[in-house]
Amino acid sequence: MAVTGRIDGVPSDIWHEEVLAPQFAYEVEHLLRHYLAIEKVLLLEYVRMGLVDAAGAAGIGARLDSLTPDVVRADPKENMSDISFAVERHVLSGPVPPFHAWHVDRSRNDLQVCAQLMSARENLTAVAADLLSLGRAATSLAARYADVPMPGYTHAQAAQIISPGFHLTALAAETTATLRGMLHTYDEVDACPLGSGTMAGQELAWDRVRMAELLGFAGVQPHALVAVASRGWAMAISGDLARYAVTLSRFATDLMAWGGSGFGFLELPDELSGISAAMPQKRNFPVLERIRGRCAHVAGCATDIAAGQRNTAYTNTVEVSKEAGGHLRTQFDAMRSVLRLTRAVIAGAAFSADRMREACAGEYLGGFTLANQLTLECGIPWRTAQVISGRYIKRALEKGLRPAEPDGSLLAALCADAGYEVARTDALLAAAFDVDEGLRAKRSAGSAHPDEVRAMLADQDGAFAKLTDEWSLRTRRSADAAHRRDDLLAAAERRS
Repeated sequence: MAVTGRIDGVPSDIWHEEVLAPQFAYEVEHLLRHYLAIEKVLLLEYVRMGLVDAAGAAGIGARLDSLTPDVVRADPKENMSDISFAVERHVLSGPVPPFHAWHVDRSRNDLQVCAQLMSARENLTAVAADLLSLGRAATSLAARYADVPMPGYTHAQAAQIISPGFHLTALAAETTATLRGMLHTYDEVDACPLGSGTMAGQELAWDRVRMAELLGFAGVQPHALVAVASRGWAMAISGDLARYAVTLSRFATDLMAWGGSGFGFLELPDELSGISAAMPQKRNFPVLERIRGRCAHVAGCATDIAAGQRNTAYTNTVEVSKEAGGHLRTQFDAMRSVLRLTRAVIAGAAFSADRMREACAGEYLGGFTLANQLTLECGIPWRTAQVISGRYIKRALEKGLRPAEPDGSLLAALCADAGYEVARTDALLAAAFDVDEGLRAKRSAGSAHPDEVRAMLADQDGAFAKLTDEWSLRTRRSADAAHRRDDLLAAAERRS
């Protein structure tokens, strides 16, 4: 039986081999079960509209259940290497002929984008689960190092004293923000396109709200053309993934620096380490380079998805939809790989407290604190205090003094040169350049002070718990819809 009266021939070998067969294989692997779910919902609608009785619906439902990936294949002659036609052919070749109105008023366009969107929602929830796991690993490691001083760097220069716990709570904060953003994106795109037809709507009175509910959507996309033509949902999801990948790449860059011989702050377990084939003294962490490389791939996919749609007509172009779906799937796979690798790194990481403390002690990281003290305790105007502090550090370095070797007379002389008499200069210097005091000097909310880090960790633990519940609600909605579909079809079979 022909599938169209417009074309007499079959797809050419080159068209089949280069485009149709790969697309068919992709859809069988990733979208077939969504297509079958949609077909069942359409079947239930035909029952509701009185176009088929219970017996007819039960026969097609059973035939759809027999359609598994191993029994369907791309065939240019039989199904034009198209998954929708393949499903139709499978039902037509069954023991029970379908009712005469089966697939009446149907279009592939809304069916295809609906399956793509269902797959994207499912993958988005899987990424969310990976993010939640990574975020909890980050907070767990952060709690172990909230009190451990380490240098914080700006412009590749040691700047202030922080802690690994403080740094890791930043990763956790970025993760919760991404999860919230993805949740918003999920809810924005959770609009069912089924019932929109080719682009202008359909001619039968399909109950689009019911169809959406049976597919686990929160609602319907109200505009038929937007439903089938827009790929904003793909770009929104892709943008969320790319944004986090860029952020994660920056964190990985920090870890690479800290794990290098120049710092020696970070240690990873042997199972995440590598060696040099020619330099036996080396112990490398190539997993961090892989993370950065895959982060770049995730970010690049977002560009591909946007560029693939640029300047294409808004009126529906199905092939653009297929290309966008393929790129998005590639991005999901790369993102999940990145998250699993990063979680393994975080779970196995250890920081050298001695090396980090030694690095803090070797730098004049309390210059800012000294300027504050000169202003608040000695009445020296802030800008003048900044100049005095900078001059003291410069002179101390020229004299070969370490931060723990305060020269009170030098500081007093510099203050006197600026017109201020300051006592207790040794005490001021000792307090300003004490490593532990440097970590606790910050008092503002969200600072590196250990108490503030612990407060942020408590908030983040609560946020992860709430986000876990929110994402679980979305997952359950899809699962509940699947059960309801099956129950309705089973009821039709019993009536038959």
